[in-house]
This record gives sequence, C-alpha cells and structure tokens, in this order.
Amino acid sequence: MKRNLLSIMMIGSLLLAACGQKNQENVAQAIYEEDVTPTDIAKVEGRENFNKAVITPQPAIMIGTYDATETPNVMMAAWGGQSGPNKIAVFLSHHRTTENLRLKRAFTVSFASKANVVESDYFGLVSGNDVPDKVARAGFTATKSPNIDAPIINEYPLTLECRLIAMEELKDGSFRVVGRVINTSADTSIMTDGHVDLDKLQPVIFDATTNTYRVVGEVVGQAWESGKAIQ
Repeated sequence: MKRNLLSIMMIGSLLLAACGQKNQENVAQAIYEEDVTPTDIAKVEGRENFNKAVITPQPAIMIGTYDATETPNVMMAAWGGQSGPNKIAVFLSHHRTTENLRLKRAFTVSFASKANVVESDYFGLVSGNDVPDKVARAGFTATKSPNIDAPIINEYPLTLECRLIAMEELKDGSFRVVGRVINTSADTSIMTDGHVDLDKLQPVIFDATTNTYRVVGEVVGQAWESGKAIQ
C-alpha cells in the first residue's frame, strides 16, 4: 500500500511539474508572439502619450553585403545595436540585404557620420533591388574584407566585420539578424591615443521623433566613475 501511495505521489509530482513547465512555455510563447495587445491605454498624469516608441539614441547603422556577383550593397538600419561584448543585433524587413545575408552569411557594419550623411541617407532611400550599383552611384568604393565575404566601404572610417550567427524570420515578416564581430578596423584619421575618437568620427544618430539625424555630442561624464559622487 505504501509503495503504491509513493508511486501515485511521484506521478502526481511529475504531472504538476510538467504542467508548470508547459504553462511557463505558454506564457513565454505569448510574450514572444506578441499575443497580448493592450486595448485601452491610460493617460499618464502630467505627461503626453505617444502612439510610437521613442528609443534614443538610435544609431544609423550601415550594413554592407555582397550578392552572388560580388556587387557591394549598403543599407541604413536604425533598429539595432550591440547585444554583447562581440555581438550585434539588427531588425530588418525584407531587403536585398536579407537576401545577401542568406547567401554569404557575413556582413560589415559601419556608421553614418556628419561627413557622409547625404550618401548614408541615400543608401536608406534606395533599394539594391532597384539600383544594384547604388554604392558606385553614391561615389563610394568598396574593398573586400580579408576576413569575411563582405565589403568594407572605404568612405566609412570605422568598420565591424561580422559573421552571421542567427537570422530568424518573425511572424510579421521581419528578420532578427545577429552577427558576431570578429574584427573592428578604424582609419587612423579618427583615432587618438590608440582609441576611436568620436569627436573625430562625428557619428550621427537617428531621431525618430522628428525624422532627423543628430551628431553625437559632448562628453558629460565618465562611465563607472561619475556615479561615485553619490555613493
């Protein structure tokens, strides 16, 4: 009798654990698939609500890829950033870039700057499917990376060379792209004392509130140091 009771209790515990795990999986799936959509948004007292996300700063990321003919392509992407010590994640809709990523499984990342904001914006306006030679039309040139099958755009002085490690198509048809940065190279013109100098690079950010580009500004504090004033 005791043995049967123990067996029943063990089976019950396993069933409860399985149900709990399944429930957690369902919750995670619901969050991941964005099944929960708020219907009534309350006004926050003393503030104005907006029907759009305002995440700042948003980098103006320039993604370089090759197609099957080794023709370089560049597009601007605002929805992305560093997601670890040596990883970058970007969200893209369907582009020539996503086709090239499937083919080559490699890409470069550069950054729009004050000096090239016109060309960079052009790369975001024009599709490589419609204008295959848009890099040349912008007056830019490319050199094949010695480490991956992707182009280094010579006019961008800071470049990350990335291997594709994940490319996931989401329910809305967009893609989550994750790359591992295997090398970063910088032109000496933007370096000071062996470091990339943002004052020299003058990268721009995308201001989604006004659809404008803004130059990264002055230094206002020291990381892991300024906060010690209130410790």
